[in-house]
Amino acid sequence: MNAALNDSTLAGLVQLERQARAADSVTALGFVMVNETRHLLAYRQAMLWDAHAQRLACLSGLATVEADAPFNHWLTGLCQGWQRTQAGAQAVALNASGLPREDQAQWAEYLPPWLVWLPLHDRRERLLGALLLARDQPLSVADSSLLTLLQDAYGHAWASFERTRLPGLQGLRHKRRYWLAGAAGLLLLGLLPLRQAALAPAEIVALHPSVLRAPLQGVVERILVEPNQPVKAGQALVQLDARELQSRLESSRQALAIAEGELRQGQQQALSDARSKAGLAVLQGRRDQALADVSFMEQSLARTRMVAPHDGVVLYDDPAQWQGRPVNLGEQILQVSDPRQTQLEVRLPVKDAIELHSGADVLMFLNTDPASPLQARLEHFGYRASDTGDGSMAYRLKALFSHDDPRIRIGLKGTAKVYGERTTLFTYLLRRPLATMRIWLAL
Repeated sequence: MNAALNDSTLAGLVQLERQARAADSVTALGFVMVNETRHLLAYRQAMLWDAHAQRLACLSGLATVEADAPFNHWLTGLCQGWQRTQAGAQAVALNASGLPREDQAQWAEYLPPWLVWLPLHDRRERLLGALLLARDQPLSVADSSLLTLLQDAYGHAWASFERTRLPGLQGLRHKRRYWLAGAAGLLLLGLLPLRQAALAPAEIVALHPSVLRAPLQGVVERILVEPNQPVKAGQALVQLDARELQSRLESSRQALAIAEGELRQGQQQALSDARSKAGLAVLQGRRDQALADVSFMEQSLARTRMVAPHDGVVLYDDPAQWQGRPVNLGEQILQVSDPRQTQLEVRLPVKDAIELHSGADVLMFLNTDPASPLQARLEHFGYRASDTGDGSMAYRLKALFSHDDPRIRIGLKGTAKVYGERTTLFTYLLRRPLATMRIWLAL
């Protein structure tokens, strides 16, 4: 075999092996096989068959392989058959004599008379693929010796890429203990106990505010104080329109004067006329009725001026919204509250509801100072959700602050963090997905 190969052929063989081993991918190696082999062995066309992918990987003279091309589709079927029948490790020269008539006609159209099947194996004798060389002449002894050397070099180079892909699966098997240890660690982490918590919008409100409601049906003439203004007990806060009551009071006073005049006249006539004496009771009743009407109108007129029931600050939105606004009997106009008596009102959305109990910890992060939360204790939580005004439903929670703080002021808003019962990390993280799953599965 050595005598059959001259020095130039051996040099070309060494150079070709170097190119094959220097290829950085299976695609680059396939390009070397189908195109560069021509420098050592004459052929008309070369094809590379991938036994694992069951497809033609490379064709000489083409950058890409179109799997739906007629020639490629036809040759793929032949290669699948040769992979089963030509299981040996030696190169085999094939021709169209053993094929059906249809394949013989296509062979004559696409290929020259001879086709060399050069199987490529790894060290475990597993078939990686085959290099197909279309030739006009059968193989000579020198060509067979050269193909044997190429077969070993190409197979070794191809197997190196297969080894880079296989360790992924083999590594999983060798590192099974690490995967099991990691799974056990995640399970223990999922069982880690922690406190449930939920975030919700919150506002500082008055603890026991005094609500000023309209004492009668009328129109608000003007608000006499500004929002958040400190007031003293008995200070006038709201003035209702009193013009109609004043007119009715004048009419009542006139009616009272007439009734008193009629009563005095009847008393004088009763001294000399017995029949007039009998009508004194009716005149007395009219005078008493007129007197009661005047007293009622005076009291109603006095109620049109609403005063503060105690010291505190006035809580309402905008004076301009109330000026000239009609109010019904009992309608709330404003509140008076002691600024030192405050509480925290939290609107917990239904989707974020957790199990709560009285005395639970609450942290209030003010919008004006979110870095330093205020501490509070849950005192009351509603059992029914109510409308928040934006189309969503929420539970109303009330909490008392644990310590006095100069930052606590009625009207300030922020975000409250409410702590609930203890649970596992797994349950805490999957609480919402599990709830959604129960809805969809109707569990």
